[in-house]
Amino acid sequence: MSLIDRIRPHRRDRTGRSREDYYTASQGQLVWQRFRANRTARAALYVLVFFVLCGIFAPFLSPHDPTAAGRNADYTNGAPQIPQFCDAAGCSLRPFIHGVERHRGADTNFRWVTRATDERNYVTFLPRGYEYRLLGVIPMDRHLFGVETGFIHIFGTDAQGKDIFSRTMHAIGVSLAVGSAGVLISFVLALVIGGVAGYFGGWIDTVLQALMDTVKTVPTIPLFMAVAAFIPDTWTAEQRFFFISLVLGLLGWGTLARRIRTHVLAERTADYVLAARMSGAGPGHVIRRHLLPSFTSYIIVDLVISFPYMVLAETSLSFIGLGLKDPVNSLGVMLQNVTRVDVLLNYHWYFIPVPIFVAIVLAFVFVGDGLRDAADPYAEKR
Repeated sequence: MSLIDRIRPHRRDRTGRSREDYYTASQGQLVWQRFRANRTARAALYVLVFFVLCGIFAPFLSPHDPTAAGRNADYTNGAPQIPQFCDAAGCSLRPFIHGVERHRGADTNFRWVTRATDERNYVTFLPRGYEYRLLGVIPMDRHLFGVETGFIHIFGTDAQGKDIFSRTMHAIGVSLAVGSAGVLISFVLALVIGGVAGYFGGWIDTVLQALMDTVKTVPTIPLFMAVAAFIPDTWTAEQRFFFISLVLGLLGWGTLARRIRTHVLAERTADYVLAARMSGAGPGHVIRRHLLPSFTSYIIVDLVISFPYMVLAETSLSFIGLGLKDPVNSLGVMLQNVTRVDVLLNYHWYFIPVPIFVAIVLAFVFVGDGLRDAADPYAEKR
């Protein structure tokens, strides 16, 4: 230790940590500290946490039941209602929306349309509404916002009069839950099979490589169609796609498992691995505490990037009748609605879930990149 370090042993760097902290911190603490220094990844994490919380507390945030069609028969395919404080009659300290009415006349080619009236409908907070269970346990009927009378649709409504904002909030939670199931299964299988194949080698590696190649060559669409034929008709849409997500997870681990095998195979003869083995450490301990940390960054990238593909797979499967369908809400179902010609021409608010889906995907990508840089032991310190 130099004289300067003896005089100033607690000198801190620009991340706010002293030099002694780097020698005593665990790997998780070091990864988190480097991740926090990445502003882009940190902002993406905040965005991702925000959407996760929206999905968890969707019933509380939603003013209407997302599966109830025809609740507002006077406002089907209605435009978004943005709360305002001022109109032609003056300003108010309380936000309000205007009432609506159905109209048909010569100016509309005798088609029924919905137009706003001069009547004010004030926004209220924590009103009573439809009953639900918060976090699946606590019975409640309070919601974040509503109006004194009637309905409020800040994202508009669809052709059946269902509130798009409420559907979007619930869709975020459903898509995150379903996608996470498939990714988790794929990750666990890839970690175990790839680690065992790379560490032991020999005939075990040969057998497991053959299994990886077999899984990667399985035709997915015919398999999904065959699986759908055996699914009981009594299953709900959530149960059907949860089962399909399990199949996706069982078929999606091959690529990541091969990458893990390659890294374990290259590092198993390193000096630190041989030292651990000579000290009496078992294979599980060596793989978990010595080999996996050396390529954690690659695992994180594959794990995080795999999630949006699970959501996209939901959309693809829905076209062949295997995914979720109305009245179930998911991002895949809502993305399908924007493909109709009448929506493209007249009802542009159907596209509101699209940027939300893009934001979730980008948040996962930036968080994955930030974790990769933070967990890479060979990256240069910034």
